[in-house]
Amino acid sequence: MPAHILVVEDEPAIQALIAANLERAGHVVLRALDAETGLRLVNEALPDLILLDWMLPGMSGIDLARRLRANERTRSVPIIMLTARSEEQDKVRGLETGADDYVTKPFSPRELQARINAVLRRRAPQMTEDPVEVGGLRIDPASHRVSAGGQPVNLGPTEFRLLHFLMTHRERVHSRPQLLDQVWGDHVFVEERTVDVHIRRLRSALEATGHDALIQTVRGSGYRFSAMPAA
Repeated sequence: MPAHILVVEDEPAIQALIAANLERAGHVVLRALDAETGLRLVNEALPDLILLDWMLPGMSGIDLARRLRANERTRSVPIIMLTARSEEQDKVRGLETGADDYVTKPFSPRELQARINAVLRRRAPQMTEDPVEVGGLRIDPASHRVSAGGQPVNLGPTEFRLLHFLMTHRERVHSRPQLLDQVWGDHVFVEERTVDVHIRRLRSALEATGHDALIQTVRGSGYRFSAMPAA
Protein backbone atom coordinates (compact mmCIF):
# COMPACT_ATOMS: atom_id res chain seq x y z
CA MET A 1 0.00 0.00 0.00
CA PRO A 2 1.27 3.51 -0.66
CA ALA A 3 2.88 5.11 2.37
CA HIS A 4 3.13 8.81 3.23
CA ILE A 5 6.87 9.39 3.57
CA LEU A 6 8.48 12.60 4.82
CA VAL A 7 11.94 13.27 3.37
CA VAL A 8 13.97 15.70 5.48
CA GLU A 9 17.09 16.38 3.39
CA ASP A 10 18.87 19.72 2.90
CA GLU A 11 20.51 18.86 -0.45
CA PRO A 12 17.85 19.70 -3.08
CA ALA A 13 19.31 17.37 -5.73
CA ILE A 14 19.43 14.40 -3.34
CA GLN A 15 15.98 15.21 -2.00
CA ALA A 16 14.54 15.38 -5.53
CA LEU A 17 16.15 12.05 -6.49
CA ILE A 18 14.83 10.30 -3.39
CA ALA A 19 11.35 11.78 -3.87
CA ALA A 20 11.22 10.79 -7.55
CA ASN A 21 12.12 7.18 -6.78
CA LEU A 22 9.64 6.96 -3.91
CA GLU A 23 6.84 8.40 -6.02
CA ARG A 24 7.73 5.95 -8.80
CA ALA A 25 7.24 3.18 -6.24
CA GLY A 26 3.76 4.55 -5.50
CA HIS A 27 4.42 6.41 -2.25
CA VAL A 28 3.18 9.90 -1.35
CA VAL A 29 6.16 12.13 -0.56
CA LEU A 30 6.39 15.20 1.63
CA ARG A 31 9.61 17.24 1.56
CA ALA A 32 11.49 19.45 4.02
CA LEU A 33 14.90 21.11 3.65
CA ASP A 34 15.42 21.53 7.39
CA ALA A 35 14.36 20.02 10.70
CA GLU A 36 12.06 22.90 11.65
CA THR A 37 10.01 22.49 8.45
CA GLY A 38 9.99 18.73 8.96
CA LEU A 39 8.68 19.13 12.49
CA ARG A 40 5.92 21.47 11.27
CA LEU A 41 4.83 18.92 8.64
CA VAL A 42 4.79 16.14 11.24
CA ASN A 43 2.67 18.30 13.54
CA GLU A 44 0.19 18.89 10.72
CA ALA A 45 -0.21 15.18 9.91
CA LEU A 46 1.74 12.09 10.95
CA PRO A 47 3.64 10.46 8.09
CA ASP A 48 3.97 6.68 7.90
CA LEU A 49 7.77 6.94 7.82
CA ILE A 50 10.46 9.63 7.97
CA LEU A 51 13.71 9.64 5.98
CA LEU A 52 15.90 11.95 8.05
CA ASP A 53 19.29 13.38 7.09
CA TRP A 54 21.77 13.53 9.97
CA MET A 55 23.42 16.84 9.00
CA LEU A 56 20.84 19.59 8.65
CA PRO A 57 21.06 23.37 8.99
CA GLY A 58 19.92 24.58 12.40
CA MET A 59 18.51 21.64 14.33
CA SER A 60 20.33 18.41 13.43
CA GLY A 61 18.60 15.23 12.35
CA ILE A 62 19.72 13.57 15.58
CA ASP A 63 18.09 16.32 17.65
CA LEU A 64 14.89 16.09 15.61
CA ALA A 65 14.81 12.32 16.11
CA ARG A 66 15.17 12.84 19.87
CA ARG A 67 12.27 15.30 19.90
CA LEU A 68 10.06 12.93 17.92
CA ARG A 69 10.84 10.01 20.22
CA ALA A 70 10.18 12.12 23.33
CA ASN A 71 6.67 13.03 22.14
CA GLU A 72 3.91 10.47 22.75
CA ARG A 73 2.17 11.36 19.49
CA THR A 74 5.26 10.89 17.30
CA ARG A 75 7.36 8.33 19.16
CA SER A 76 6.14 5.37 17.11
CA VAL A 77 6.70 6.92 13.65
CA PRO A 78 9.44 4.87 11.91
CA ILE A 79 12.64 6.81 11.20
CA ILE A 80 15.45 5.92 8.79
CA MET A 81 18.57 8.06 9.18
CA LEU A 82 20.40 9.12 6.01
CA THR A 83 24.03 10.13 6.45
CA ALA A 84 27.52 10.15 5.00
CA ARG A 85 28.86 9.10 8.41
CA SER A 86 29.91 5.47 8.15
CA GLU A 87 31.79 4.92 11.41
CA GLU A 88 30.35 2.27 13.73
CA GLN A 89 30.06 4.73 16.61
CA ASP A 90 27.95 7.04 14.45
CA LYS A 91 25.63 4.20 13.49
CA VAL A 92 25.29 3.21 17.13
CA ARG A 93 24.53 6.80 18.11
CA GLY A 94 21.85 7.10 15.43
CA LEU A 95 20.17 3.85 16.46
CA GLU A 96 20.36 4.72 20.16
CA THR A 97 18.65 8.02 19.40
CA GLY A 98 15.64 6.04 18.21
CA ALA A 99 16.19 5.52 14.49
CA ASP A 100 14.84 2.24 13.12
CA ASP A 101 17.54 1.95 10.47
CA TYR A 102 20.63 3.76 9.24
CA VAL A 103 21.53 4.16 5.54
CA THR A 104 24.96 5.42 4.55
CA LYS A 105 25.35 7.73 1.55
CA PRO A 106 25.75 7.07 -1.31
CA PHE A 107 23.00 4.46 -1.56
CA SER A 108 21.06 3.01 -4.47
CA PRO A 109 17.31 3.57 -4.88
CA ARG A 110 16.80 -0.20 -4.67
CA GLU A 111 18.64 -0.42 -1.36
CA LEU A 112 16.66 2.47 0.10
CA GLN A 113 13.34 0.95 -1.02
CA ALA A 114 14.33 -2.40 0.48
CA ARG A 115 15.18 -0.70 3.79
CA ILE A 116 11.87 1.18 3.73
CA ASN A 117 9.93 -2.02 3.06
CA ALA A 118 11.74 -3.83 5.88
CA VAL A 119 11.04 -1.06 8.40
CA LEU A 120 7.38 -0.80 7.38
CA ARG A 121 6.92 -4.57 7.73
CA ARG A 122 8.36 -4.37 11.22
CA ARG A 123 6.88 -1.09 12.47
CA ALA A 124 3.85 -0.38 10.25
CA PRO A 125 2.72 -3.64 8.62
CA GLN A 126 -0.60 -2.08 7.66
CA MET A 127 1.33 -0.02 5.07
CA THR A 128 2.65 -3.08 3.21
CA GLU A 129 0.95 -5.12 0.49
CA ASP A 130 1.67 -8.51 2.05
CA PRO A 131 -1.44 -10.72 2.26
CA VAL A 132 -2.55 -11.61 5.79
CA GLU A 133 -4.60 -14.67 6.76
CA VAL A 134 -5.99 -15.59 10.18
CA GLY A 135 -8.41 -18.43 10.82
CA GLY A 136 -9.61 -18.60 7.22
CA LEU A 137 -10.03 -14.83 6.93
CA ARG A 138 -7.70 -13.44 4.26
CA ILE A 139 -6.98 -9.88 3.19
CA ASP A 140 -4.86 -9.00 0.17
CA PRO A 141 -4.00 -5.27 -0.01
CA ALA A 142 -2.42 -5.58 -3.47
CA SER A 143 -5.65 -6.79 -5.09
CA HIS A 144 -7.88 -5.11 -2.48
CA ARG A 145 -9.73 -8.39 -1.90
CA VAL A 146 -11.05 -10.02 1.26
CA SER A 147 -12.25 -13.60 1.57
CA ALA A 148 -13.66 -15.58 4.48
CA GLY A 149 -13.72 -19.35 4.27
CA GLY A 150 -12.87 -19.05 0.59
CA GLN A 151 -15.85 -16.80 -0.10
CA PRO A 152 -15.39 -13.18 -1.22
CA VAL A 153 -16.35 -10.46 1.24
CA ASN A 154 -17.35 -7.01 0.04
CA LEU A 155 -16.08 -4.18 2.22
CA GLY A 156 -16.12 -0.41 1.89
CA PRO A 157 -12.76 1.38 1.79
CA THR A 158 -12.84 2.38 5.47
CA GLU A 159 -13.83 -1.11 6.64
CA PHE A 160 -11.03 -2.53 4.46
CA ARG A 161 -8.41 -0.26 6.07
CA LEU A 162 -9.82 -0.98 9.51
CA LEU A 163 -9.71 -4.74 9.00
CA HIS A 164 -6.19 -4.59 7.56
CA PHE A 165 -4.92 -2.59 10.52
CA LEU A 166 -6.53 -4.93 13.04
CA MET A 167 -5.26 -8.05 11.28
CA THR A 168 -1.69 -6.73 11.09
CA HIS A 169 -1.79 -5.82 14.80
CA ARG A 170 -3.63 -8.82 16.17
CA GLU A 171 -3.84 -9.59 19.87
CA ARG A 172 -3.35 -5.90 20.68
CA VAL A 173 -6.07 -3.74 22.18
CA HIS A 174 -6.60 -0.45 20.35
CA SER A 175 -8.62 2.41 21.79
CA ARG A 176 -11.01 4.36 19.61
CA PRO A 177 -8.64 7.39 19.42
CA GLN A 178 -5.80 5.08 18.37
CA LEU A 179 -7.91 3.55 15.63
CA LEU A 180 -8.95 7.00 14.43
CA ASP A 181 -5.29 8.05 14.20
CA GLN A 182 -4.14 4.89 12.46
CA VAL A 183 -7.03 4.25 10.07
CA TRP A 184 -8.54 7.68 9.43
CA GLY A 185 -5.39 9.74 10.04
CA ASP A 186 -4.54 11.92 13.02
CA HIS A 187 -5.31 15.07 10.99
CA VAL A 188 -8.93 14.00 10.42
CA PHE A 189 -11.31 15.15 13.12
CA VAL A 190 -14.28 12.82 13.55
CA GLU A 191 -16.16 11.60 16.60
CA GLU A 192 -14.95 8.49 18.40
CA ARG A 193 -18.32 6.78 17.91
CA THR A 194 -17.52 6.74 14.18
CA VAL A 195 -15.22 3.81 15.00
CA ASP A 196 -18.15 1.89 16.51
CA VAL A 197 -20.24 2.42 13.37
CA HIS A 198 -17.53 0.97 11.11
CA ILE A 199 -16.82 -1.89 13.51
CA ARG A 200 -20.52 -2.83 13.30
CA ARG A 201 -20.41 -2.70 9.50
CA LEU A 202 -17.27 -4.83 9.44
CA ARG A 203 -18.76 -7.42 11.79
CA SER A 204 -21.94 -7.51 9.74
CA ALA A 205 -19.95 -8.27 6.58
CA LEU A 206 -18.12 -11.12 8.35
CA GLU A 207 -21.10 -12.53 10.22
CA ALA A 208 -22.13 -15.09 7.57
CA THR A 209 -18.94 -17.11 8.06
CA GLY A 210 -18.60 -16.49 11.80
CA HIS A 211 -15.45 -14.41 11.39
CA ASP A 212 -17.11 -11.45 13.10
CA ALA A 213 -16.11 -13.15 16.38
CA LEU A 214 -12.46 -12.37 15.59
CA ILE A 215 -13.15 -8.69 16.26
CA GLN A 216 -13.56 -8.45 20.00
CA THR A 217 -14.76 -5.61 22.17
CA VAL A 218 -12.59 -5.02 25.24
CA ARG A 219 -14.81 -3.24 27.72
CA GLY A 220 -13.48 0.17 28.72
CA SER A 221 -10.48 -0.11 26.36
CA GLY A 222 -11.44 -0.56 22.71
CA TYR A 223 -11.18 -3.35 20.18
CA ARG A 224 -8.89 -6.32 19.55
CA PHE A 225 -8.50 -8.76 16.66
CA SER A 226 -7.88 -12.22 18.02
CA ALA A 227 -8.35 -15.85 17.01
CA MET A 228 -8.52 -16.71 20.72
CA PRO A 229 -11.90 -16.73 22.49
CA ALA A 230 -12.64 -13.53 24.39
CA ALA A 231 -12.13 -13.80 28.14
